[in-house]
Amino acid sequence: MGKEKEGFCVVGILVLFLFLGSSAASDDKQKRWRKAMISGETMASSMLINRVPSSIVLPLHGNVYPNGYYNVTLNIGQPSKPYFLDVDTGSDLTWLQCDAPCVQCTEAPHPYYRPRNNLVPCMDPICQSLHSNGDHRCENPGQCDYEVEYADGGSSFGVLVRDTFNLNFTSEKRHSPLLALGCGYDQFPGGSHHPIDGVLGLGKGKSSIVSQLSSLGLVRNVIGHCLSGRGGGFLFFGDDLYDSSRVAWTPMSPDVKHYSPGLAELTFDGKTTGFKNLLTTFDSGASYTYLNSQAYQGLISLVSGRKSSKTRQT
Repeated sequence: MGKEKEGFCVVGILVLFLFLGSSAASDDKQKRWRKAMISGETMASSMLINRVPSSIVLPLHGNVYPNGYYNVTLNIGQPSKPYFLDVDTGSDLTWLQCDAPCVQCTEAPHPYYRPRNNLVPCMDPICQSLHSNGDHRCENPGQCDYEVEYADGGSSFGVLVRDTFNLNFTSEKRHSPLLALGCGYDQFPGGSHHPIDGVLGLGKGKSSIVSQLSSLGLVRNVIGHCLSGRGGGFLFFGDDLYDSSRVAWTPMSPDVKHYSPGLAELTFDGKTTGFKNLLTTFDSGASYTYLNSQAYQGLISLVSGRKSSKTRQT
């Protein structure tokens, strides 16, 4: 979903487990994982694991068609309030539409988030990670301004705050860590816009929610999701989960900003197309599979040629 993915080959798959750094589990650990059930909310509620570190399991709502998006419900603030967040592994920052007051906000399922004036200062490491290009200036040292742009033309502008995330863990414990998120008071809807409270950023950066939870020692720096063909599914943070027979482990390249298994080759009907060394990115915020223009045109030519051949045969 983040703008950085433009020009990459973006692949969407039904079952995807993403690992940061050296997060691959051993065979012995996999054998200890408990068996997951098949559908989203049932699976999420059935995971009772009594080991530490623990994991967080969240039911996913939505589908590939006709919605074209998935979201989760997170309870944020004191008192706790529910918010629907789009799941996006292509960007780092989690943000909510924010009444601070709101300059331009879009339709949302819930009342806009109201911060508790717990601003993140400009020199905070999380703020610095959002401005890693080096051209950021602290016009106001007491706050961290942010701007996020997405490939569909949408954007969010606001300030970073810290607030309580009320989370249930599979160890049957409940924690309410103070995490950084964006208070978005100026949103521009993109081409794929739909009513939503905000975005759950799950990228590899420091501002990502899973990175923050990992730095607090609450979960390992691992995320995964399973999307049901019937709609829904589940999202998890941490790796103390599941029967290994239900898991497809995919190591991610540590040298790429986004989640990528490395370079790929495009094949058609089991045969090489000549398009190699394609950088592949997994992005849960994208509804479709995208190819760069050269590979896309080549694939279209192959498909058209195959259709013409079958027409002549009949």
